[in-house]
Amino acid sequence: MAYTPTLLDAAAILVAVILLNSFLKKKPRGPLPPGPKGLPLIGNLLDMPASHEWRTFAQWGERWGDIMSVTFLGQPYVILNSAKHAIEMLEKKSSIYSSRPIIPVGGELVGWNRTLALLPYGNKFREYRRLIFQLIGSRKNMERFMPLVENKTRDLVFEIFQEPNELLKHIRKSAGAIILMMSHGYQVQDENDPFVATVDEAMEQFAVCTAPGAFLANIFPALAHIPAWFPGAGFRKIAAAWRRTLDEMCDKPHEFVKQRMAAGTDIPNFTSNNLEGDITPEREELVKNAASSLYAGGADTTVSAINTFYLAMTLHPEVQAKAQAEIEAVIGTDRLPTAEDRDNLPYLNAIYLEVLRWNNVAPLAIPHRVIEDDFYAGYYIPKDTIVIANVWRMLHDPETYKDPMSFNPERFMAAPGKEPETDPRSMAFGFGRRICPGLQLADASVFMAIAMSLAVFKIDKVVENGQVVEPSTEYTSGTVSHPPAYKCDIKPRNAKAEALLKALMENKCE
Repeated sequence: MAYTPTLLDAAAILVAVILLNSFLKKKPRGPLPPGPKGLPLIGNLLDMPASHEWRTFAQWGERWGDIMSVTFLGQPYVILNSAKHAIEMLEKKSSIYSSRPIIPVGGELVGWNRTLALLPYGNKFREYRRLIFQLIGSRKNMERFMPLVENKTRDLVFEIFQEPNELLKHIRKSAGAIILMMSHGYQVQDENDPFVATVDEAMEQFAVCTAPGAFLANIFPALAHIPAWFPGAGFRKIAAAWRRTLDEMCDKPHEFVKQRMAAGTDIPNFTSNNLEGDITPEREELVKNAASSLYAGGADTTVSAINTFYLAMTLHPEVQAKAQAEIEAVIGTDRLPTAEDRDNLPYLNAIYLEVLRWNNVAPLAIPHRVIEDDFYAGYYIPKDTIVIANVWRMLHDPETYKDPMSFNPERFMAAPGKEPETDPRSMAFGFGRRICPGLQLADASVFMAIAMSLAVFKIDKVVENGQVVEPSTEYTSGTVSHPPAYKCDIKPRNAKAEALLKALMENKCE
């Protein structure tokens, strides 16, 4: 009779591997940063929150300090709750703090380690970043894409005007339309675009499979190697299905470009520009994955930020009113704002900064991994330690931001005797050599969505059966955090705005 392994067998294997790791582990050369005391063998595994880890890490920091540590099954994690430590370690020592941890489920099994987000530091990483920087890495490089951003944002406000109850759908389409035209020369379809649907699905899966506590195998990599048929290995079936989604997200837009190039109908884009001439299969794979990195990273994060803006406006009509007064004073009511107006719209820019800060897109960013032993602030940081920057805590530090839980754009406005508070872009886009390479695109896209939306819309809370519906602000967990589902009432803010929106409709029909 064939032997069938049990969950008890799986547990025994796990304990054996933990004991072996503990035995082989070298003696530390100094103390780790302080932190909550763990249990023998498993460390702080039972302390790990199931969701919204950034809040727990912030609470731990109140007791243990702005630099602290925990261990999970022998793996040390250092948590940075202040920008000071993040800058000192992740930026000033970026040569050793710029790699990524091995995330067994999200990185290895699903395959996100082919993209820039989880790619280990090295030559391939540098080439990905070089290619993307050439495209949009500076404000000057981004300028050539501003007509595209403005056109697609006009489409966004028109589609919201037509169908205000489908706000999130329109935001997703707009973000996808901008990035797919840049990365693959692809024109998004008006309804149910397959490429947009696939990247949305893939990014939802990314947020889960890369979260610290989503799968035990992410904390203890040895579990990732057990066979799929073994008890407790159901995560491998999930990973295989999610890998197929990722493959589709990477492969189909790439094949679209190649077909258009062969037919001579290509619209110049990042992928086609880097496929010209004789290139090796390895180079083509690199270009495909770099384009997918651009596509995936730009779509989901921009969606979260623009959706946060609409939620904030639903909750704060007084902010809307002040912004709209600024728009009328600067550009009037006969046209929509453009990128050239930005320097003359300081309050709108303050709203954009507060959107980045108030509920930031990536509360814990993506963890770094140190590639050699280090000493910092009297603490020993062993090689392969995973370093987590708690960006949410940094952006809600009461010593940096007054009343940090409140949405208050005024904090970024200078006044007599008052300096503006710290620009959140210095933290929200990451640190060191892992800073988001698409930050110029995100900056331009989110600001234009804010400016054009405020120029034409009045955004209110919904009233149902005579009762005002209060939106929730309980954001989702995961690597990329999104606003909760909420309702808002979006209408043209006056007759002039309605006329502008109808003019957009006429232009689309021409």
